[in-house]
Amino acid sequence: MSDGAIDLAADARARAYALPIEDVNPTEIDLWLTDSHWPYFERLRKEDPVHYHPEHHHEEGAFWSVTRYNDIMAVDTNHEAFSSEPAITIFNPEEDFTLQMFIAMDPPKHDIQRKTVSPIVSPQNLHLLEPVIRGRIQKTLDALPIGEPFDWVDRVSIELTTQMLATLFDFPWEERRLLTYWSDIATAAPESKLFKTDDPDTERKMVLFQCVDYFTRLWNERVNSEPKGDLISMLAHGEATRNMDRMEYLGNLILLIVGGNDTTRNTMTGSVLAMFKNPDQLAKLKADPSLIPSMVSETIRWQTPLAYMRRTATKDVELGGKTIKKGDKVLMWYVSGNRDEEIIDNPNAYIIDRPRPRNHLSFGFGIHRCVGNRLAELQLRILWEEILVRFPEIRVVEEPHRVRSFFVKGYESMQVIIPSRL
Repeated sequence: MSDGAIDLAADARARAYALPIEDVNPTEIDLWLTDSHWPYFERLRKEDPVHYHPEHHHEEGAFWSVTRYNDIMAVDTNHEAFSSEPAITIFNPEEDFTLQMFIAMDPPKHDIQRKTVSPIVSPQNLHLLEPVIRGRIQKTLDALPIGEPFDWVDRVSIELTTQMLATLFDFPWEERRLLTYWSDIATAAPESKLFKTDDPDTERKMVLFQCVDYFTRLWNERVNSEPKGDLISMLAHGEATRNMDRMEYLGNLILLIVGGNDTTRNTMTGSVLAMFKNPDQLAKLKADPSLIPSMVSETIRWQTPLAYMRRTATKDVELGGKTIKKGDKVLMWYVSGNRDEEIIDNPNAYIIDRPRPRNHLSFGFGIHRCVGNRLAELQLRILWEEILVRFPEIRVVEEPHRVRSFFVKGYESMQVIIPSRL
């Protein structure tokens, strides 16, 4: 860590502890843009791990922050008391634009729809995908410039995850960057630079309607042909999904696009940043490449690509000595649980050979555990197997630009230089 970074961290810590506890508000965007939310969560874990935020903390109204590992697990594994409906983020759906998706459903409908798409990430299918993924990663890495700066996010992370999505959907290859655009628009904060008009909500709807129109054309082609192994064909022919209306189809598309895009892409970038900031861990990995799977899990914990998930209380329920009332919003801060000192030793450190490295919350738990978690791990493992045989180092040349969001914890861009090739 540079002196400048140490000063920023110390400053954030001083500010986090100077506030009255009731004023601590982890949804402030500036904390995420500057990567200075950590001490705010540390304080909540220590002093008020199930913390009530009044209405003025967020335009969407009052909510609870759950910040300790075990409390998050208690919420995530109790879908009877903590519902995923109507939404998994702090934002309530608009009445005229409600996107149904199985991540924001409760059983039995959730279970049936999830089962329809889960074969695409079965062990057998991942085995078939592995050589395809490896070939693409090799080609992408071989095309990178040596000795001149470039944006790792655009050239590697977005490119690889978008290629993967295009394969899973059997989406027209030359138009695959549309998937990135739709994913970004779906999760962008209203103040994001992605929006070109003064009315981001209307613009978002318009773009997502273009998305569903495009995918409806693909659906119509596939529903009239033999069932195949891609996601659209699975949905079009699946008993539980073939009669979905337009908004439910769009909801599940957005879930699959964002789930397959944001998380893996931001962990790919995070892995390069973590290795650059921790050269001792890179040396450890080079000396023993069999640590790659463990390093991948540690990166997913360290990065935590989705900062939180929301639930809504279905009844009055006790948690951490507090009474959460029926109808209250509850934010499970995975990003905080993954740094819980009581569960994870030295949690702020990046240690690629930790015991039990998969002991993290980034994929969620219970019925909503990330359906594509093994695919994400596979992509990251192959990426690092191929990096290690090509590049002695990847140098991050400036602080990355982070996504303007407290939900997607990721990177807009990150300038790097690869000094030489092996």
